[in-house]
Amino acid sequence: MTGRQMTTIRRWDQVPRFASEAEEAEFWATHELGEGVLAGMGPVREGELPPPRPRTRPVAVRFDDATLRRLKILAARRHKGYQTLLKEFVLERLYEEEKREGIVG
Repeated sequence: MTGRQMTTIRRWDQVPRFASEAEEAEFWATHELGEGVLAGMGPVREGELPPPRPRTRPVAVRFDDATLRRLKILAARRHKGYQTLLKEFVLERLYEEEKREGIVG
């Protein structure tokens, strides 16, 4: 632990709804689940968990400073990471190009 005072969550209604993954990470950096909450969770039954996300591979893409700054500003306004936003842009454009080429309907 980093010396921070942790707040113990004793009931699930003490956990807010999060607007973003970053907001959730910030919350859990200063909060922990109490023993009662943990004990009440029980084991996860087979098939209850969602399927794992497909594996991704890192790819190096170079941007000039101005473009990267613009991307980061837009991502922050949308409450998401700039790499996530960049992936969304690429997937959207790829779909549009595939539609234009008649690859997808």
